[in-house]
Formats: sequence, C-alpha cells, structure tokens
Amino acid sequence: MSDENDKILEQARQFIEAIPHSRALGMQMDEIRPGCATLSMPYDTRFVGDPRTGVIHGGAVSALMDTCAGAAVMSHPQAGASTATLDLRIDYMRPATPGQRITARAECYHVTRSVAFVRATTHDEDAERPVATATGAFTVSRPDKPKSEGQA
Repeated sequence: MSDENDKILEQARQFIEAIPHSRALGMQMDEIRPGCATLSMPYDTRFVGDPRTGVIHGGAVSALMDTCAGAAVMSHPQAGASTATLDLRIDYMRPATPGQRITARAECYHVTRSVAFVRATTHDEDAERPVATATGAFTVSRPDKPKSEGQA
C-alpha cells in the first residue's frame, strides 16, 4: 500500500473515531481499507427500541450503517477526505438478537465526479442472516487542484 493510501485510511479512521455519536454508541472501527470499512458496536440497553424484547432500535442500526458507509467513501482513493450522506435506503431484514454485538460492512463500489455509491450489510453474531442491508449515495469532496499558469 502506498504512503498516500495509508494517509487516506488513517484520516478516515481518525475522523470516524472522533464523531461524537459514534463514540456515544460505542462504535469501533474494526477494519478499513481502500473503499471498504467494517464498524461494530456492542449491545447496550440504552439503545433498546422495545423494552419487552430487548431489541436494539433501528435508529442505532441505521447510524452504524450510515457511519460505516461514510467511512468506506472516505477511504476510497478517488473520493476525498470528507463526505456527507445524500441518500441512504435501509432494508431491515430481522431484529438484531438482544445481547449481541452488531457489525456493519460497507463497500464504496463506484465514484463519479461528485457522488459515491455504497452498499452495506449489518449482521449480529449470527453472521449468516443479515439484520439489515443498505444502499446509499454520498458526496465526494475533491481537493482543489492548483491552476497552471495562464489559466483563469
């Protein structure tokens, strides 16, 4: 991996770990590589959506998926150092099992001049059955290139 890729990956990791809601939800960066990220968060009763069942609220699951997808974009060599969610569609497949850690994996599979496209899947410890899947579009921020002499 090049020094530039290492720098991009480290910037993405630091940014995600510094986001207050990520810290509040206990999110942990498990893996990051060019265009791909894996984040997880522990089960926490503060984020239960239904006290009768102990199931984590869908909002906590969506926050994990959105953050993971953003990390995948930020780690993509063609996407730039920051991003924002334009659109995120989440399909909830089943409730996460109470007491289990949930893990999101996201891949930035296509980058245009201004938009990055991402797919993500979230599982609990039953890795064969997804809790949720998502597709999204994110902004691309490219650093301004210096203009050559003679350009206006």
